[in-house]
Amino acid sequence: MAKDKDRIKKHVNIVNRKASFEFQFIDKYTAGVMLKGTEIKSIREGKVNMQDGYCVFTNGELWLHNLHIATYTEGTHYNHEPMRARKLLLNKNELRKLERGTEEQGVTIIPTRVFVNDRGFAKVEIALARGKKLYDKRQDIKEKDVKREMARSGF
Repeated sequence: MAKDKDRIKKHVNIVNRKASFEFQFIDKYTAGVMLKGTEIKSIREGKVNMQDGYCVFTNGELWLHNLHIATYTEGTHYNHEPMRARKLLLNKNELRKLERGTEEQGVTIIPTRVFVNDRGFAKVEIALARGKKLYDKRQDIKEKDVKREMARSGF
């Protein structure tokens, strides 16, 4: 019984680390997600992969695609499909801002973080983002190396 309690975490915080390297964030929003029963259980176990995730507007609604939530191991034949599209819950003003932002060339909406809030609801932090050029990525790597060297030398 102790093993079951160990695998379900109280505080879930899954971050898309590759997103900050590949994209420059313009604006961030926190959105609710419409999930099925076994999906929230898998999220609480931390079995989420959002590396290739992106958001698309369909009929004025924002949908999250390519967010892989692993099937729940204790689930029955009612288990969810891991790669299904999930609807994001935002208010109308936020949806309008995001839709206007994506009309610009080279701007997309990507998930940056999945977490469970204090009330137990799964939330997704999404960002309006623009892809970085190669020289921007090199600059980020250079800054990271400088910080690491400063920390090693004791400054």
